[in-house]
Amino acid sequence: MSFYAARQPILNRDKTLFAYELLFRQSLENIFPQINDNEATAKLIAGLQFNLGLETLTEGTLAFINFTHDSLLDGYPLLLPKEQIVVEILETAKPGKKLLQACIELKEKGYMLALDDYEHDPMWKHFFPYIDIIKIDYQLSSEEQIQQIVKETKDFPHIKLLAEKIETYAEFNHALEIGCEYFQGYFFSKPEVIKSIAFKPSQLSVINLMAEVYKAEPSIPKITATFEGDVELSFKMLRYAQSPFFKRAKQIETIKQAIVMFGLTELKRFISLLFTAQFSQEKPQELTLMALTRARFCENMMAMNTKSSEPSSAFLIGLLSLLDAMVDADIVELMDKLPISDEMKSTLIRRQGESANYLQLCELLEQAQWQDADSLCERYSYSVERSLELFQQAVLWASERIKML
Repeated sequence: MSFYAARQPILNRDKTLFAYELLFRQSLENIFPQINDNEATAKLIAGLQFNLGLETLTEGTLAFINFTHDSLLDGYPLLLPKEQIVVEILETAKPGKKLLQACIELKEKGYMLALDDYEHDPMWKHFFPYIDIIKIDYQLSSEEQIQQIVKETKDFPHIKLLAEKIETYAEFNHALEIGCEYFQGYFFSKPEVIKSIAFKPSQLSVINLMAEVYKAEPSIPKITATFEGDVELSFKMLRYAQSPFFKRAKQIETIKQAIVMFGLTELKRFISLLFTAQFSQEKPQELTLMALTRARFCENMMAMNTKSSEPSSAFLIGLLSLLDAMVDADIVELMDKLPISDEMKSTLIRRQGESANYLQLCELLEQAQWQDADSLCERYSYSVERSLELFQQAVLWASERIKML
């Protein structure tokens, strides 16, 4: 039985990764209301134990996992290791004596507890001594409601506030000011302050590599010379080439050897990876991971659905889709400065065309908007099951590649 997941990053105040919230479905057809909350939680646990595994999805960080009222009473969280999860009590749970006792028992066993989409109710104050994190939904809560939650938790300094569905830097800064410790949402994938962009010398080197490798007939001598003229780029290429990911008969000792071993397709991916790393140095690593996930997903969707197009062009579309957020610049100005085809520029600016459809689908899967993703697949006759598999594979592929670099 197939099993699929979206993972949404939760960041610290310094925008480093704190945890992932894991959102699961058996398939896109398995969206609510076809199955109830309790069935979804049961399948979630089974999937973690027998399919994906926590370690695979979270890479050593905590996993926030939703639990219903009944699943908490039935002790479902105890099936997962306390060191790896945060038990997220769904907003549909009703505060009462039985639920309180279940939470006390979980706390005594060492589990971290969080209240999801919290709306203040005096009954929940009985739970506060055992709650570690309260999540505030910035899209549903008014300023008055947010301030009430802050006021009600002041007597419980152990409780940390998590601002979720943060979509803009204005919301992020507001959440910082009221004392939130953790942040969930896609504010980091949008430009913070639009500004005019001037590329650094190291960035120009990678731009030149990108321009050459995506030509109809790339010049390997020019690519080799560019790498050999930049010590940092040479070091990164040789380290990347030595990764166990590549099955090689002997050690790679020169740039030319590495280029030959890669082949053109992998060379394009590596230069694209370099490009992303160069342009996102001051941003959360999750932004780089998201760009690589989109690139791989779009590439594989193109390869699966279209024979006439070049999959590497879809890879580049996915990769560049977050460039404006990486450098906090206007996407139109950026496209004027990049040596890519007019067709690619149009796709990224206007979000039209086949690659743009794949990109939109990837964005929906990132955000676990399962119904909208299902509708898009139906509209363009994409295989739902296969699209989900490719997304899951892209998430893991991106994590592996960024470690290699």
